[in-house]
Parts: sequence; C-alpha cells; structure tokens
Amino acid sequence: MTTRRRTNPGARALLLNGTVGVGKTSVAAAVGDLLADAGVPHAVIDFDALRQAWPAPPGDRFNHGLLLRNLRAVAANYWEADATRLVLAGVIETREEREQCADAVGAALTVCRLRAVPHVVSHRLTGRHADEPGTLRWHLDRSCELDAILERADIDDFTIDTSARSLTETAAAVLHGADRGHV
Repeated sequence: MTTRRRTNPGARALLLNGTVGVGKTSVAAAVGDLLADAGVPHAVIDFDALRQAWPAPPGDRFNHGLLLRNLRAVAANYWEADATRLVLAGVIETREEREQCADAVGAALTVCRLRAVPHVVSHRLTGRHADEPGTLRWHLDRSCELDAILERADIDDFTIDTSARSLTETAAAVLHGADRGHV
C-alpha cells in the first residue's frame, strides 16, 4: 500500500540517479546550495549514507531494504521540519525501486539521470580511489555495468551531462530540468 505523508503543500523530491563517479553527491550538494540561495526550505540526502551497513542481508547486495526504511524516517523528519524539497543522491535501477523511493519520501519524485563520458568517470574514480587499487577496479567495472543497466531501465525523467560543466552549472541545469515540468 502506498502511503504519501507529504506534510507541506507542494512538497517535492528530486533524485539524482546515475552510475558511480558521475557526480551525484557533489551535484546534490550544489543543488542544495542553489536552493538555499533562493530561500527554498530543503534537505539533501545521500542514499549511500542511509544504506551503509555491513554485512548486507542475503539477496539484498546494496542494502536497498535498509535504505528504504531509513529514507522513510529521515524524509518524514525533514517534512516535519518544514522542508519543501528533498534532494536525493543515489542509484535506483528499476521502476519498482523508483516507486519504492517515491513511497518512502511521501512526495512527488522527479528522477534526473546524471551522465558523463567514460574517461571523465574513470578520471574521477581514479582520483577518489588512487590508493585503493582493488576498490578502484571494482568501481571502474561497476561504472560500466551500472551505466548499461540504467540505460536499459529508462526510468529517469530527464538527463544532464556532467562531463564538461562546473558543479554550479550542472546544479542549475538540474533545477532548470526539474522546473520544466519534469516533476
């Protein structure tokens, strides 16, 4: 059963979806900065923080169940604190996961897929995991795998390329896309 707990009129959520290394967390923070500059009550939520636990239960490799339980609780707290926008950074791979996230946040959910050309993603991941060769290899492999999964899934409302834009330019493009009726 879907339960929408939207406590503020016009409350909306924006999920930045995309492969590893594409800039979801950084762009979400920049979107949050632009919303703050515009005086829009909001919160930025990183899915990785909400699912970070070890070990993952059998059959739930990326702790999706834990993510949804935490997202439901955290989103409710932000709505109660008068947020009108949630900016989410994370990965969803299926329409079912999209619906589950929309239900967990209790508001209209727009999904923006961030993309970048492979050499940019590789450069970013190499910078992030330079001292961790095993972790770097996993992330490089996962970036290609996940990009193909997301391309087939086609669950995003719009797409923004992060390859050559600054964080502020990317965040502005994301907000423009979300405000153009993609909500």
